[in-house]
Amino acid sequence: MMGITRISRLRDCGVFRDFTWPNDLATFGRYNLIYGWNGSGKTTLSRLIRALEAKTPPASGQVTFSIEGEDVAGEHFGQATLSVRVFNRDFMSDSVFSVEGRDVPPIFVVGRDSIEKQKEVDRLKADLNKAQSEWQSARSTKQEAERTFDRLCIDRATVVRDTLRSAGSNPYNNYDKSSFKDRAQEMAEAGDSTTHRLSETDRDNFLAQQRAAQKPKLQTLTYRLPALGPLVETVSELLSTTVVSATLQALKDDPGLSAWARQGLGLHQERHTEQCLFCEQALPSGRLAALEGHFNAEYERFMKRLDDEISGINAAATAAAGLKLPSRAEFYDDLAAEYGSAEAALRQANDLTKGFLDSLVQVVEDKKRRPFERIALDVAQPEVEAGVVERLAKIIQKHNQACDDFQTRVSTARKRLETDSVAGNLDEFQERRDAVRASETVVNRTHAAVVRLNTEIAKLEREIVEHRRPAEELNDDLRKYLGHSELCLEIKDTGYTITRNGIPAQTLSEGETTAIALLYFLKSLQDRRFDLAKGVVVLDDPVSSLDANALYLAFGFIRERTKDAAQLFILTHNFTFFRQVRNWFHHLKGKDKKQARFHMLDCASDGNQRCSTIRPLDPLLEKYESEYHYLFARIYRSAAAPTPAVLEDNYILPNMARRLLEAFLAFRQPGASGELWQKLKDAEFDEARKLRILRFLHAHSHGDAIGEPEHDPSLLGEAGSVLKDLLEFIKAQDPAHFEAMAQLAEPPAEEGDDA
Repeated sequence: MMGITRISRLRDCGVFRDFTWPNDLATFGRYNLIYGWNGSGKTTLSRLIRALEAKTPPASGQVTFSIEGEDVAGEHFGQATLSVRVFNRDFMSDSVFSVEGRDVPPIFVVGRDSIEKQKEVDRLKADLNKAQSEWQSARSTKQEAERTFDRLCIDRATVVRDTLRSAGSNPYNNYDKSSFKDRAQEMAEAGDSTTHRLSETDRDNFLAQQRAAQKPKLQTLTYRLPALGPLVETVSELLSTTVVSATLQALKDDPGLSAWARQGLGLHQERHTEQCLFCEQALPSGRLAALEGHFNAEYERFMKRLDDEISGINAAATAAAGLKLPSRAEFYDDLAAEYGSAEAALRQANDLTKGFLDSLVQVVEDKKRRPFERIALDVAQPEVEAGVVERLAKIIQKHNQACDDFQTRVSTARKRLETDSVAGNLDEFQERRDAVRASETVVNRTHAAVVRLNTEIAKLEREIVEHRRPAEELNDDLRKYLGHSELCLEIKDTGYTITRNGIPAQTLSEGETTAIALLYFLKSLQDRRFDLAKGVVVLDDPVSSLDANALYLAFGFIRERTKDAAQLFILTHNFTFFRQVRNWFHHLKGKDKKQARFHMLDCASDGNQRCSTIRPLDPLLEKYESEYHYLFARIYRSAAAPTPAVLEDNYILPNMARRLLEAFLAFRQPGASGELWQKLKDAEFDEARKLRILRFLHAHSHGDAIGEPEHDPSLLGEAGSVLKDLLEFIKAQDPAHFEAMAQLAEPPAEEGDDA
């Protein structure tokens, strides 16, 4: 059976403190009648089912319904697919008589001439459900693609930001996914990602540049290596030159002696003496002339050439030895390695050059000792790297330029590193961006389909949906129900407004309010948005405050409009209405009669609070045709019980006893009026016992409502003896009536007997 099969659990829901569906309690059927006095939990039950209708969790407590055999907790009502309509006081205030004064919502029915259009609407709605599912799926795909794309941009932006961040003002300190996305999009559109990729060396250099602190400029290098080629040519020429003179063989053969003699000749010439300065003897005649012939002017000029050459070579060697170069640490990190290589090459070339110059000096010194001989140059000229000085000078120049352009250099390095990082992820960026664009295309296409279908459905529904006809039918029902046509529901915008004699009704009687709300609810069961044959209908005290004539009219409408519901629940405390519904269910035919269920709400007290339960309908309520019969039987059996009843069973007895006494006196003394005591005091009976009955009823009954006890609940323990006094009073007033009623009450009623 489609519908609610039972209420599995109620905890802290109104007067349902801790209710669990008993194993021996029959489950709900298609037709369900629940009887309960005011305060026993009918409104609570209807509100819980209304929460199921609204697909929202109940306001409080723990609730579990068994729906189509499956337990559904209150917090999962939103997932339930059961279609429900509930009539209760909340429905009246929310849907018909809202405190905000809004108009009554419209009821839509399908016109008799629009069947084909309705079929088309149904087909389009099936297409719409599919389109909405596809749209939702496309949106989910798009959201996942966007999340994946965002994660890529965020992760890569984080890498760039962490790599390029620095103290002070730096745009890369705030580099985010938007920055990465814009740069990647720009590069993707230009299609030049490969030109931005850096080699490992370049990447390391740019990293060093962007991390570097500013350094001082270096002195420009002015040193130049001597040209070895011309030196070799000059020295070779000197070595091959010989002095032509009147040579003295002894001096020619002895370079040491020749040098000594040359020095001595100079001393004698300076002092203009012909006496030997060594032995102080007179020099032989012609000795000075012979020496002067040996050491002639050509010889002296040649010697001076040799000395000048030696001086020049020594000067070059001294310059090479005194070469000063900056340290590697003085350069920016990205230039340090290049400088180190150039420095090593220059020092190697300088060392080779100095060694060669020293060798040349030795060769020329030897020539001085042998000026009259041809000497071959046997020292090999070293191979020195060309441009080694210029190479190092350029590095110093680059360093100095970097000092001048420090901020530009850092900014350029950061820019190159950013573009390199973006270029390295450009393929993945384009792949994920394209996935987002593709998903957007699908979303737009599926959304357009949803919009188109909604437009087509709305157009058709405007053609086939009318709420004028339901308004006319509702007004016809009101005329039948009220017996006049003063009250009407008139079309207003997309709903109805209630008017009296054509003017918006300002005040309505309680009976009119109930009539309009009930008839509106019953008409709404024909709304095309609710399938009665598959839905659950719940009516909570639908005839409250109606007079007898209106009650029978209401029952007729209810029976006619709800008979085809998949499941029906009627909750009431009105015995007359209860009897009408009971008889209706009893006279159902075939399998429908087997689906009729009768339950009641029983509320008792443990001395502190009321507790309500659902239990089988008391057989007395099914057996008798009036509430008076039921009340008499309950009081008669409670008074005749062989053992005292438990306190919670006694709790409801004062209320029943008062109702029984009022009903008895109403037909026993039809002419008496006023309070209960006024009617009671005129009856002949023991005064003390009458006072005891009256005190008990006043203290422990609350009209037709069961409230919280205001007196010591232990006093209810005297219920048995007071009830016996009450029965003795009835017997004393009308013995024949009492005996007839007692005979009806004594046999145990068989559950299921026809009333």
